Amino acid sequence: MNAIEIRDLCKSYGDFQLDHIRLSLPEGCVMGLIGENGAGKSTTIHLLLDLIRADSGEILLYGQPHTRVFPALKEEIGVVLDEACFPETLNVREINSIMRTAFRNWSSETFFGYVGRFHLPEKKTVKAYSRGMKMKLSIAVALSHGARLLILDEATSGLDPVVRDELLDLFFEFVQDERHSILISSHITSDLEKICDYVAFIHHGRILISEERDILEERLGIVKCAREQLRELDQTAVLGVRESAFGVEALVERGRIPAGLQIERASLDDMIVLLSKGVK
Repeated sequence: MNAIEIRDLCKSYGDFQLDHIRLSLPEGCVMGLIGENGAGKSTTIHLLLDLIRADSGEILLYGQPHTRVFPALKEEIGVVLDEACFPETLNVREINSIMRTAFRNWSSETFFGYVGRFHLPEKKTVKAYSRGMKMKLSIAVALSHGARLLILDEATSGLDPVVRDELLDLFFEFVQDERHSILISSHITSDLEKICDYVAFIHHGRILISEERDILEERLGIVKCAREQLRELDQTAVLGVRESAFGVEALVERGRIPAGLQIERASLDDMIVLLSKGVK
């Protein structure tokens, strides 16, 4: 079963449009939603969370239309946005009291277990927390009401590498249960390369790639060559080009490149940059 399935999703804001977005996240997997700032990552997530309405298209959660089942599934979806949404005058114990009334499956024991693991001060108010502490608090809440689907929108951006690594370990632990799934949007591709099973790349409101990461890495590669050599290639196998004074760097379909050219591994950063340059 797919935890999330998006079919031909469209949303227009006049100068920006999500254009027939299609992607699927199988249950038990992690999908990284990548793209430049303003590409449509947050809009897609807000549509998924039923915070805004689509112009057309369909979103299914566990096989059911999300507008129908989302209220019932709120218990099973943990959400972490790029900014903590807690009133800054509250402390951890007060947040626990509020969440205990908001979620039927809320576990104070689980919540305070994460509070201790993250070394969050219980007496200080949210206002006194650093950005990293606020993100840890948001994640502690998201994981304390029996969620089986985590939706994370830039949850690791702006955090130092030590904190990011700690959170990635936690996400990896979460998906050890094969019923659990994660959709995580980020522009920190090194984080996504550590945990993602699937990658969806969105550019100017369109999905350019939605594929298993391992298959994607096998299918695409980087060729560095002279401009004349690039012109001799099948141009339909060239997905994006970056030029310099020393030649060109091209993102290519590995299986369609002559044996004489060396093909290097393409990182997610390479794919974002070169696919963006390759789109006219």
